[in-house]
Order: sequence, then structure tokens, then C-alpha cells
Amino acid sequence: MSTNWINECLNALAKEHLFESSEHRTRMKELLDCYSSYPFFSRGLCKCMYLSAWDEDHFSILLETLNDLALGREPDTRDMSIRGDALAEEQTDGEYDVYRLSIAFLENLPYEAPHPASIPPQQRYIIERALKASQIIDRLPE
Repeated sequence: MSTNWINECLNALAKEHLFESSEHRTRMKELLDCYSSYPFFSRGLCKCMYLSAWDEDHFSILLETLNDLALGREPDTRDMSIRGDALAEEQTDGEYDVYRLSIAFLENLPYEAPHPASIPPQQRYIIERALKASQIIDRLPE
């Protein structure tokens, strides 16, 4: 994607107040700047970038995976879904649902929480914000 698209994306998300902090925005911008020109980049991956940029821990996990993709160790984002599945299964709280959302983004599938009321408020909030960001990213022109 072009620099213009990256700026449009960041501005559209900021306009809707979807960045939780300046760090959230900065992490997302770093990911977009570094990886949006690779052939594996997609809107789904952009949505994952928004989600992972939420905090340093998830950002680091995605950064490591994207580095492997950029270095050609992984051919495409399919292995990211497999890794996400494995990480989801290790979770015992609402993080499970956050990983499931990430996988849905990568696979360009709709996301529906199996039991939304059982998701802890913090993760439910993150999921709601990410779904709103997803709609904005989908509406951006190519």
C-alpha cells in the first residue's frame, strides 16, 4: 500500500478516536511503515496490526512473525493463523477471543463471539474497538 493509504488509514482511525494512546498509534504506524509494501500485506493483516498495536506484548508477537515473513521464512499469512490458533488455545481468559478475532481478520471471515457475555470487559472492549476499526479499514479506497 502507498504512503497515502497508510496516512489515510491512520487519520481515519484517529478521527474516530480508535487509538487508545499515542503509543498505540505509533506502534501501528511502525508496522504499516515497515510491512505495507510486502506482497503478504492485506487489509486483514492491517486489522491485525491495529489489534496487536494495542500493547507491547502483542506488538512484539506480531513483529516477530512479520519479520519471519519479510525474511521469507514463511510464504504467506496462513502460518500466522496456525500460530494464532496455537496461541489462542493456550489462553484461559478473554485473550482467547482476541486471538480468534485476529484469525478471523487474517482469514477475511466474519467474527462472532461464541459467548459474548462470558468475555471479560477489558477484552470485550478491545474486540469492540477492533471491529469498529475493521469497518473503517474496509471502507478505505485502494
